[in-house]
Amino acid sequence: MTRTELDELIGQGESVRLEFKRSLSSAHRIARTLTAFANTAGGTLLIGVTDDGRIVGVPSELREMRKIEEATDQFVEPPLEISYEALAPDGRRVLVIHVAESTEKPHFAVDEAGKRTIYVRAKDKSMPTSRLIITPGGTGSPNVQTPTVRALIQYLRRNEDITADKYARLINVSEYRAGKQLRQLAEQGLLLLLNKQRPVRYALKLAE
Repeated sequence: MTRTELDELIGQGESVRLEFKRSLSSAHRIARTLTAFANTAGGTLLIGVTDDGRIVGVPSELREMRKIEEATDQFVEPPLEISYEALAPDGRRVLVIHVAESTEKPHFAVDEAGKRTIYVRAKDKSMPTSRLIITPGGTGSPNVQTPTVRALIQYLRRNEDITADKYARLINVSEYRAGKQLRQLAEQGLLLLLNKQRPVRYALKLAE
């Protein structure tokens, strides 16, 4: 990756597929981000970049990569493979961690107490969920041209998530029918299920 490509990537801002970290606080915490990328659509982690996109660099590439390796080997189940490159624009070292969408979903992040949690990406955040809906090959693609699905996508581009109650009011149907449609769209791969909190929420898998 060149300096120009790095600048262009940073210019996109944090998203479902991109996150910035000034430095890594712990292997446990970064395991959440890595599993979220792997469980959703893949992504890139830039270490040595602040939340507002300033390149500050990392003082020690070795120290940061040890935390990444500790996370992928010990605190992600099943273990996760990543690739990385180190750049030094203006002498400040930035680590670029690439995580592909996994074929071994779901991956769990293991916290300090040994608790295993599934994380997914919703916009620019790594969110916990207790269940990951794996899209089977035969479910078909959602019809995103219908008025109700277009309204849903537009809503989720502005908001992090939606509940069946909010979707029912958005498209003027019963909460039962709205919940059924949200579940179908999750099974078709358009939405992610976020059910660690009640009521159950859904988020876009990919922000278009």
